[in-house]
Amino acid sequence: MSLLPALVVLPVAGGVIAWLADRLHVGTGVRMRSISWFVSVVVLVLETVLLVVESLRPALQAGGWRDHFFLPWIAQMGIAVRLDMDGLSLSLIWLSLLLCLACVMFSTRQVTVSAGVFHFLFLSTLTGIIGTFLATDLFLFFFFWELMLVPMFVLIAQWGHEDRQRAAMKFFIFTQGSGLLMLLSILGLVIIHYRQTGVLTFDYFALASTGLSPLGSMLLMLGFFVAFAVKLPVVPVHVWLPDAHTQAPTTASVVLAGILLKTGGYGMIRFDIMLFPDATSRFAPVAMGLGIAGILYGAWLSCEQDDIKRLIAYSSVSHMGFVLLGLFSGSWTGMQGAIIQMLAHGLSTGALFLIAGSIQDRVHSRDMRMIGGLWAAMPRLSGAGVFFAVASLGMPGLGNFAGEFLVLLATWRVSPAMAVMAAAGLVLAAVYSLRLVNRVFLAPTRPGAQPVTDFPARQMALLGGIMVAVIVLGLYPRPFMTFAVPSALSVTAAASGERRAP
Repeated sequence: MSLLPALVVLPVAGGVIAWLADRLHVGTGVRMRSISWFVSVVVLVLETVLLVVESLRPALQAGGWRDHFFLPWIAQMGIAVRLDMDGLSLSLIWLSLLLCLACVMFSTRQVTVSAGVFHFLFLSTLTGIIGTFLATDLFLFFFFWELMLVPMFVLIAQWGHEDRQRAAMKFFIFTQGSGLLMLLSILGLVIIHYRQTGVLTFDYFALASTGLSPLGSMLLMLGFFVAFAVKLPVVPVHVWLPDAHTQAPTTASVVLAGILLKTGGYGMIRFDIMLFPDATSRFAPVAMGLGIAGILYGAWLSCEQDDIKRLIAYSSVSHMGFVLLGLFSGSWTGMQGAIIQMLAHGLSTGALFLIAGSIQDRVHSRDMRMIGGLWAAMPRLSGAGVFFAVASLGMPGLGNFAGEFLVLLATWRVSPAMAVMAAAGLVLAAVYSLRLVNRVFLAPTRPGAQPVTDFPARQMALLGGIMVAVIVLGLYPRPFMTFAVPSALSVTAAASGERRAP
């Protein structure tokens, strides 16, 4: 029996329960945010248990596909609820659950208004994310891709900071517009397949065998690429990200940086590279050039920021440039490095946004010039902040270094000049990371600073778990390099045909 539908449905069902529980307890004297918070924790724990069971399930076939689910949906149009899990999707779902649990644990101080609605939207976003990592029907994939958009838009617009409406609208326009381009590519691929075979289907494995002309393959690939490039994000379609990260509430910032950006990298692997390998290889020099531009541009602007969240946001643009560079390097080493980089960046940058949100909640400022040294007042928070800032700059022995090193190694084999330029981004990463550490944590305490409370043990335990994961990724990345590689396209093609048979 497949547990994949439960992985997808459980978060949104729990969100509905959290919302209704808050509405039913209005005026009872029970704190509303406590009820929805408790429901969210229970949902994430149950989701984790389900994922543990899936992780222990042996791979069904040599290609590594671990579980499958198929249910007819709109049979006349060849649309089905088809979910498939391999090591890549399993790894990214683990990342999603770990960060979402940390978000819920950290959100108790920051979500005081309409907590039930907040947790409903938050868990609905998680459903969209998990569905995106599992869907192998292209119509269903697009459905989950758009499902991530609406709850996140509301979270930013309703619970964000001073310029939240503008940031939310920019996020919506960029992601929705690029999503429509992807929809056109999906429909184009389906129509071409129908003309060749007479079969109308949105099945990923069936469409992978569609014969395409060089021009048609390039156009369809670019439609997918633009949508994923916006989410990754890739320069110059990154302009929504700094404002969205800065104005979003802490929980939304963590989900955006730690998880939603990874859906762009996942999409490039699963759809661009695997569905259109020839077009991808022809487009690779352009994509790698965009990756270099993102690395240098994001790192340079990070050095110029005084706002903590904007600094972390621009650093994400730089780190995701390494992902793009590795994916289009044309080698398994580059892809493995990009996957390790996605996992490590999700952990370290997600934790940095949690720390930045906690600082803003306590000090009421994101301006590093106004914060001063926090080490004396908050040693636990400061120690965690220093660790994740050092991880972000690519310290050897931590996960970010492992991913970036593999990407640079793969890039060197393709173009030594590109590898040298990408390495220059690591120098700038050291500049902005150490600048953040010095100005926020190690500088002298600002005169007249108000007393602040440090991280409690519960939150430090969560950050400690993330630290361990970053260290393991850095010291022993080999299991993740083999486990998280995407599975072959042909493994489940026969099985899918059997499920559709009467």
